[in-house]
Amino acid sequence: MNLAQYIPFYKRNLLLALPVVISQIGQVTVYLVDNMMVGHVGTTELAASAFANNVFTIGMFFGMGITYGLTPLVGKEFGNGKLKDLVIWLKNGIFTHLIAAIGLSIIMFGIYFILPFLGQTQEVLKLAKPYYLLLCLSYIPFMLFFSMKQFFEGIGNTKMAMQITLTANIINVVINYVLIFGKFGFPEMGLNGAGIGTLVSRLFMPFLFFVFIIKKPRYRRFFVVAHLQAFNTDKIKSILKIGIPIAFQLIVEIIAFSIGAIMMGWIGEVPLAAHQVAIGMAAFTYMISLGISQANTIRVSHQIGKKDIKALKMAAFASTHLVLVFMLTMGVVFIFTRNYLPLLFSTDKEVIIIASQLLIVAAIFQVFDGLQVIMLSTLRGMADVKIPMIFAFIAYLFVGIPTSYILTFLLNAGPMGIWFGYLVGLGLAGILFYFRFKSNLKKWA
Repeated sequence: MNLAQYIPFYKRNLLLALPVVISQIGQVTVYLVDNMMVGHVGTTELAASAFANNVFTIGMFFGMGITYGLTPLVGKEFGNGKLKDLVIWLKNGIFTHLIAAIGLSIIMFGIYFILPFLGQTQEVLKLAKPYYLLLCLSYIPFMLFFSMKQFFEGIGNTKMAMQITLTANIINVVINYVLIFGKFGFPEMGLNGAGIGTLVSRLFMPFLFFVFIIKKPRYRRFFVVAHLQAFNTDKIKSILKIGIPIAFQLIVEIIAFSIGAIMMGWIGEVPLAAHQVAIGMAAFTYMISLGISQANTIRVSHQIGKKDIKALKMAAFASTHLVLVFMLTMGVVFIFTRNYLPLLFSTDKEVIIIASQLLIVAAIFQVFDGLQVIMLSTLRGMADVKIPMIFAFIAYLFVGIPTSYILTFLLNAGPMGIWFGYLVGLGLAGILFYFRFKSNLKKWA
């Protein structure tokens, strides 16, 4: 296959991916702006934000993973033209995700009582606890939004979620600015102001989805017909059969990064604040790659429905090319701007020095991060989720985390040691997922 043959696939993939990428850029931009605002309040506030977000993110991504199971199922039905079955997936998907959200929300509120035992300083803990509770309150509306998002992306509509996300992001930034710094007569609330901004914006997200649906007869009809359908135990089992392994795939990577953040806190609040700065920059490039990968899942699932394996292969490799070129480019940018980017987030000289060192490692590991996220999205589109889940456990929990600990605390590599552990885990995951994809292609050839 020469490069010219991939051009139509680049165009189709990018056309589908662009709204998702814009949405992801919007989300990560808000995350970065939050860090900038909080970082300029103080280093302890930034460290507390890092701690609370890393704990909360575990539950958040687990729930998101469960919703991701709906996309390949809807995409396959859409690809083979079985539009009548879509509304059955819609009703059972939202029901399944809502029940899961309630259960996970209760668990996450329970984790609040474990926070004091995770080795953070009293100053960080005091600020992190109320902020964490505000994040937990935002969980159910966030999950409801994602449930509807995955359905509509499964039928190829990626624009609606983009428009809603960008609107919610504007709401978030405005409320954060007003409440963090106490503008326009409001009290100066610091980190808690950021938590309130997140809560309000996430309450708006499912509400805005309902507004869009009501205004568009084509989509309103989906929900009217879905309401008349019976709950289907087999459909619920199918959603969970794919969604739960995806959730574990996501969570083991998040756990690895969260444990890394907790270990960084053991070194001190300055390294933890620097970690938050550097991980924010790495998250920016990752979220763009994630946007391309989510569009890739849709494209692959549609080709599965059409039983066109050649087009599936071309679509998957086209997405891989796009992600790797982007990640390599951004890696070069990180290396050459490593001494300047941290200045956007902190004025603490020690934080800036450590963050600039971490960005060097980020420049390398994000290439492997791009490989693993695109290969994993391809496997999800194929509904191949159990073996990749096992690979994720091996790469992140059994290899990556121990490597971070050994380098940092036994070999005295400092903060860089934790990030080299990230590099090892992501590299192994990317390689394992790639060979799993090649194995699937051989079976179907």
